[in-house]
Amino acid sequence: MKNTGLGDIAQVMVAPGKGIFAADVPPQGLVNGWWGEMREPKTIDAARDFQEMMFRTQSLSDHISGIIIFDDVLEQKSKDGTTFLEIIKQQDILAGITPTTGWQKLGGSPDERVPTGLDGLPKRLEKWSEAGISFVKWRVAAKIGPGLPSPLAIKIGAHSVAEYAALAQAAGLVPIVEPDVEMKGEHDIQRHFEVTEWFLHKTFEALYEHGVLLEGIVLKTNMVLSGSDCPVQADEETVALETIKCLRRTVPAAVPGIGFLSGGQSDYKATAHLNAINAQGSQPWRLSFSYGRAIGKAAMMAWDGKTDNSSGQTALLHRARMNGMATQGKWSPELEKP
Repeated sequence: MKNTGLGDIAQVMVAPGKGIFAADVPPQGLVNGWWGEMREPKTIDAARDFQEMMFRTQSLSDHISGIIIFDDVLEQKSKDGTTFLEIIKQQDILAGITPTTGWQKLGGSPDERVPTGLDGLPKRLEKWSEAGISFVKWRVAAKIGPGLPSPLAIKIGAHSVAEYAALAQAAGLVPIVEPDVEMKGEHDIQRHFEVTEWFLHKTFEALYEHGVLLEGIVLKTNMVLSGSDCPVQADEETVALETIKCLRRTVPAAVPGIGFLSGGQSDYKATAHLNAINAQGSQPWRLSFSYGRAIGKAAMMAWDGKTDNSSGQTALLHRARMNGMATQGKWSPELEKP
């Protein structure tokens, strides 16, 4: 293994009171409204200005340990010529990259997909490591529906993320392992629990088979929730108890921490659920966040077009702070009021 400090980096990524900002949204996605409606002009240049604004947010490192970006951001420079990567590092924040290159249909299952990007991955990992990247993230997804997910999709997804994780560690990078059971659907919280438990079991089996050092990973996974279209929505305490029960059944204590994905939850719900989970008391791993839209949407909606001293930075810092407090069970709805 190239870097014996993988465990130290993973600990920094899930440091108390901090979490990871998943800013791996392409500029065109920002223009198209993935995080909310961008003010005019809706252009790639404007999206780049928005990215620069986020990365320049002062004191962001008080609540954010790492920022996930796409490979193309490495080539981007700010208006003063500083690279975006250097801006992130100047903030004392770790930089990570999403190495997947897209999705393709899973053979034998027209309703399921698998990520692409394993071809040529070792060389790309080496390049990123030399550039100063500290970690990488690979998402595999499971969809709940009639006959879904299939056992094949669970198996292929688990081995895909495990293969990537082994290659990442060999290159000296901490892998974020992201098995995500999507919340979209009419299923109840018990069905979401069953599939999450299954997916996590298979993922850790595959990680063991690939010789992945558990102390040198961060798990990114979903909370156990009611389906988005389920008529009966579980309350915050139920979500917290079911999530912890599922994790205790599946995640080895050697894993330093878990950064939950927001999975389509609102900003408020993502924070409230994270706080409820941490309010249950100490667990074998640190329980943090790896949110994208649930942090970035507020910044997009508030953005005034400036790249510094921006209202977007105020909104971004507020959401980061709220979630940082939720990692310690110290958040309350009153803190959201202006």
